[in-house]
Amino acid sequence: MTGTVRNPVGTVAVVGGGLAGITAALALQEAGLRATVYEARPRLGGATHSFRRDGLTVDNGQHIFLKCCTAYQGLLGRLGAHDLVRVQDRFDVRVLTPDGGGGRLRRAKAPGPLHLLPALAGYSLLPPSDRLRAVRASLALDRLDTADPELDKASMGGWLAGHGQRERARLALWELFVTAALNIRLDEAALGPAAFVCKTALLGRADAADIGVPAVPLGELHGTIAARKIEEGGGSVRLGAKVTAVEDGPKLLVDGSPVGADAVVVAVPHRVASTLVPEEACPDRATWAGLGSSPIVNVHVVYDRPVLDEPFVAAIDSPAQWVFDRTRIGGLASGQYLAVSVSAADRWIDTPTAEIREVFLAELARLFPAARAARVTDFFVTRERHATFRQGPGSGALRPASATRLPWLFLAGAWTDTGWPDTMEGAVRSGLSAARLVRRHLSGAGGVSGR
Repeated sequence: MTGTVRNPVGTVAVVGGGLAGITAALALQEAGLRATVYEARPRLGGATHSFRRDGLTVDNGQHIFLKCCTAYQGLLGRLGAHDLVRVQDRFDVRVLTPDGGGGRLRRAKAPGPLHLLPALAGYSLLPPSDRLRAVRASLALDRLDTADPELDKASMGGWLAGHGQRERARLALWELFVTAALNIRLDEAALGPAAFVCKTALLGRADAADIGVPAVPLGELHGTIAARKIEEGGGSVRLGAKVTAVEDGPKLLVDGSPVGADAVVVAVPHRVASTLVPEEACPDRATWAGLGSSPIVNVHVVYDRPVLDEPFVAAIDSPAQWVFDRTRIGGLASGQYLAVSVSAADRWIDTPTAEIREVFLAELARLFPAARAARVTDFFVTRERHATFRQGPGSGALRPASATRLPWLFLAGAWTDTGWPDTMEGAVRSGLSAARLVRRHLSGAGGVSGR
């Protein structure tokens, strides 16, 4: 290892500064290990970041969490950021239609899964017969064993059809939540993760689905604050540091220079990890390509006056799936800034901005009467082509464990086998898992892997 920079004993190199890498670094430092995060981009946060546009602070996309996302809330605790998010007192979502109709889903103060039965019973966007069928399907979902690998082979759409869910129920209820959670349409979604989402969030404990949203830009929450906490704990963050190889030693090639460590956590997307991880660590790394990717498009609109009087709403019968008020977080002094989140956005990912503008401004005017008289002062689109892996049938079998065949090398990322879908919660859980395995390895190796 001539010419290799040797870090102090008990140091861990974390490749990737997204939520998985941030979590791994903080958890390792709590165990007395030094972590260095190498991030190729000029910021931390990975798929959850912010940028500036003409004085407006813009998140690349709207990210939410639920009360059942306990690991993510644990990360907020590590960051000292519990007061920088807002969580509903009770799950409550208003659902709009372009024709002026609407409905509301609000949980009752009852134990799960009974807490949602009154909401379904009174959901005006479904006829009474479909509401009853939805209750029956919910109870059947609750009986599924989400750990059964057979569920990974089936589609959620097929299962719903077999349990009496007609087209209106699919659009006005199941699509509304499953597509937003998994970033894939019902007919393409694997039954396993879809059932997991429904059981854990909607049919679990009564407050599990209560929605939380950041109250500050993601760049502050997952970037600035995270970097400060890592450095305060004795670690370091190297931005603009591109890792091109992970080799035995262990060592990394960072901007062409070798850097040694006692253990390595590769916390980057699967399409990047497959090029970094040595073949001897994961002989099946080529199969990770089968995870594919699913896009998300966010449509950003600034009006000269308020047009939405709620923090967020959902929509059906419209390409505008979820709409969020970003005015305060974006730092807008007057008017209103809305962000429209479009999951499973294959239809829109390559559509020219001019066409998206024409379609979505018309849709927002149909959804929000006040928008018809408002003037649009800014309009832009952000596109995440590889927002998540494609969580379709068979994808679960392709997700690797954190441990590899090299004792000092570990994987992290929401695409690994976390037991959760590709979400912020899954990313954080993967970082915790990798950190736990690193601690076990270094403890068994007397604090340092053999070099």
